[in-house]
Amino acid sequence: MRRVHGLPAIAVLDMGDFVGGTLKYLRRRPVPRLTLAGGFAKLGKLAAGAMDLHSGRSQVDFAFLVDLARGCGAEEALATALAGAGTALRALELATAAGVPLADAVARRAREVARAVAGEAIAVEVLVVDRAGGIVGRAPGW
Repeated sequence: MRRVHGLPAIAVLDMGDFVGGTLKYLRRRPVPRLTLAGGFAKLGKLAAGAMDLHSGRSQVDFAFLVDLARGCGAEEALATALAGAGTALRALELATAAGVPLADAVARRAREVARAVAGEAIAVEVLVVDRAGGIVGRAPGW
């Protein structure tokens, strides 16, 4: 994330799993711009409305991912495969192989959820990153 925007380390906050608390705090103390960056599974949970992204307190909603994929033009065979993917990583791999921009859809929906909690005064961007740090999905905010 720092590379994307050329930011110093002090400009980056690691909020961990507690996105809800961070967004509520920012609603009371807004900043002009916010970039949320995270893995597909964590941001998929946020996109589905979860505010605590810890694996013990929220789960990936595969039916939700299927709905997003269908909104991106996924055919029924892919929808069925996504429903039984078992892991968010596998769902992302399946969608990517089929040319369905599921990570972008997750980013867009996560951005909508974040703006609803943090407030419209903050320009929010969401980056979905893979384990190597590459951007696989994006919802620009400015």
